[in-house]
Amino acid sequence: MSRLLYIRYKKSGKVLEGGEQVSQKNWTVLCSILGEKNVDTVFFHDENRRRTIADYLKGAFWFPFGYFFGLTPGKVRKLVETARDYDYVFIDRSVFGIIAKQLKKNGYKGLVIGFFHNVEVLYFKAKLGHKPWRFIITRCAHRNDRWTCRYADRIISLNARDADTISSLYGRMADALVPVTFNDTYKRESYPQELTSGKPLCLFLGSYFTPNCEGIEWFSKNVYPHVDVTMKIVGKGMSRLRENYYVPEEARIVSDAPDLVPYYEEADIMVLPIFKGSGMKVKTCESLMYGKNIIATSEALEGYELDYDMMGARCNTAQEFIDAIESFIRNPRPRFNGYCRSVFLEKYSTDSVVDTFKSILK
Repeated sequence: MSRLLYIRYKKSGKVLEGGEQVSQKNWTVLCSILGEKNVDTVFFHDENRRRTIADYLKGAFWFPFGYFFGLTPGKVRKLVETARDYDYVFIDRSVFGIIAKQLKKNGYKGLVIGFFHNVEVLYFKAKLGHKPWRFIITRCAHRNDRWTCRYADRIISLNARDADTISSLYGRMADALVPVTFNDTYKRESYPQELTSGKPLCLFLGSYFTPNCEGIEWFSKNVYPHVDVTMKIVGKGMSRLRENYYVPEEARIVSDAPDLVPYYEEADIMVLPIFKGSGMKVKTCESLMYGKNIIATSEALEGYELDYDMMGARCNTAQEFIDAIESFIRNPRPRFNGYCRSVFLEKYSTDSVVDTFKSILK
């Protein structure tokens, strides 16, 4: 049986961020194809271990040379040597393109697969805004994206938009599109039957990440004052939200919740006012899995094939968000959206991408 070395950014704690949820899905699918005993994993960070000052200094030193944080020349050499015992190397972020480069430069004969969670140079531009060190990080991301395209035998992107951008920037078409998917963890004999409230509970779910925070602030200033709703914000690190962004005092913020199911089930509407980014938004997929009504921007829906009216609404202006929410207030509908759940099962559950992964490994 073939063996695969799976290279990941970090070993997370209890709460997986969006990107790590995608990484976990990739690992699960590969294990289902090759057998878990034939898939070995390398993590560059362990969230259960506190990073030392030396870790940060090494990271800062090697960044300008194309080594993304957590990598050093010594670690890459060790990986290249380890990889000789494997038929495949799956690099789960294109910011580790330097690994693909060194594998090929040192005669690795197996198949190198590079997975683009985003077009990373665009992702980090959105994440870092105008921070003074932005150039160093985006330059490193750009170089690694380019190396992934040049040296990986197969590259995978999440959607057609990313594939087109990768082609435009680096002259390489993606070999496969694998959208964000989830293992279906919301199987029930019956689902909630309640109608949405006359004062809907609008749930924002996402980590403390610049596009998320800016979207919440935009909604707080431009939509919330004009609608009668309850507002709740749940996500990793969101306890810091009010330190740097405006959020209404009456909005409840829950940070680092270990179990998201109660928050999804109580929500009348998932509100996703995201205007920047790359890739696909993981919380959109998760909202589909839980069968939620969704009001979202075009950016939050990028890569998803949906009937927006059946889903809830696609909104890109304050007035469109206001009108969509007012429609829920005037005409209550089931809190559990069966259409969204059925689309998830058909297109965005992990089972739906197994054949694509099998074709990549050929």
